[in-house]
Amino acid sequence: MTSLKDIRLFTTQAHTCSYLPGEQAKTLFIDPEFKVDRAYNTRLSEIGFRRSGNHVYRPNCVNCRQCVSCRVLVHEFELNRRFNRVLRNNKDITVTAVSDIVDDEYYYLYQHYINVRHGDGDMNPASREQYASFLLNQCEGTQYYSMRCKGLLLGLIVSDHLDNAMSAVYTFFDPLQEKRSLGTFAVLWQINEAKRLQLSYLYLGYWIKDCRKMKYKKEFRPLEMLIGQSWVKVS
Repeated sequence: MTSLKDIRLFTTQAHTCSYLPGEQAKTLFIDPEFKVDRAYNTRLSEIGFRRSGNHVYRPNCVNCRQCVSCRVLVHEFELNRRFNRVLRNNKDITVTAVSDIVDDEYYYLYQHYINVRHGDGDMNPASREQYASFLLNQCEGTQYYSMRCKGLLLGLIVSDHLDNAMSAVYTFFDPLQEKRSLGTFAVLWQINEAKRLQLSYLYLGYWIKDCRKMKYKKEFRPLEMLIGQSWVKVS
């Protein structure tokens, strides 16, 4: 197995930060030609990298260290009143593994989600090319899960299965179903699935203190955060 030290790394030019207004960001990413299997995905996740399409990256900003990798300790996680309420409100949903998401049904839901929930973001407007490069590119262990109620597609979960964890790559859902809190439901479902599979963690990507959209991640405690080179428990 190739050592991580032998993988070529590249750095982007400074660009506008997607999360913090007025900030510039840089990204470190591994060679896109390098084949990331489950073992590499596991090891890279453990040192703060994250997968998006065929890119595996981590922030590499000069003057900012706000992006902090976080993961849920699934076997210590306990439901609170709000989480129990979310599960009750979605007990009519069936989550099913699906082999691909190339059908128009999935794309149109993704397009609707981006236009409504992220209309001011850099992913808007949604396009089929963007959808394909972002979500149809897989690595070993990538799994799609559809969320349906009486056959109607309400959402789609994309997860990477690692050696000891699941990584929540992306979730999109019907933005008009606000009362269901489908984003929260998707995280709770993945925590339960990781527990069922006897895995230790669910990676949630980066927590950013000053980004309102990222604050929800601290609700799923206990968390571990990658501080420096060590995972630190936040209970």
